Amino acid sequence: MASVNENIKTGDGRSFSAYVSIPAQPNGNAIVLLQEIFGVTSTIRRVADRYAQDGYLVYAPDLFWRLEPGVELSHSKEDIQRAMLLLKQFDEETGLQDIGRTVSHIRGLPGFCGKVAVAGLCLGGRLSYMACARLDVDAAVAYYGVGIERNIDQAKELKSPIILHFGIKDEYVPQPIQESIRDGLSASPHAVIYFYEEAGHGFYTRGDPAAIQLAHQRTEEFLRHALGGGQP
Repeated sequence: MASVNENIKTGDGRSFSAYVSIPAQPNGNAIVLLQEIFGVTSTIRRVADRYAQDGYLVYAPDLFWRLEPGVELSHSKEDIQRAMLLLKQFDEETGLQDIGRTVSHIRGLPGFCGKVAVAGLCLGGRLSYMACARLDVDAAVAYYGVGIERNIDQAKELKSPIILHFGIKDEYVPQPIQESIRDGLSASPHAVIYFYEEAGHGFYTRGDPAAIQLAHQRTEEFLRHALGGGQP
């Protein structure tokens, strides 16, 4: 496995960077990994590398590049405040455009003829859900997406299979909201949702190892079914 930073063109003379994790044994498919509110941090890079170990070519685009290119924040009180400010300034429409450009960039790579999924955590989970409804992607994964309930009416517009994961003890997506999301997703034949009894927000990267492994196993099985073997 190897990693590089790559620039993706916006079409207006500008570009933004993406962390790219390249599998040693590619399965022919790709994942666009969508960041939390802290940027493309070491945590996001580790998640990208984990999926690359499963055989996926993984791109993690810098979605905050218009605000603060390359920002990487911690979970300190001060950095959480900065992250919240960036979130308030972040325009989801342009973010979705950047996700679409990343998907197109991958599909345009020489020799690539596989399928492309989006996967995201927190903010990225919400964007993954929105991308599934509005962009041309082959599958979507949403870990504890914050704010999905605001667009739950788009569940009937989901174009491809999507898997969602929530911790029951998530303070940012409390259980009543999780239940409303579950009920809203009943409008889509493409959606499957899992709940983790003792898990809180962010459990996939900093929670109980057993919950992390279970969520990853479920996602990997979902992606194998949704994307197939692809072309190496």
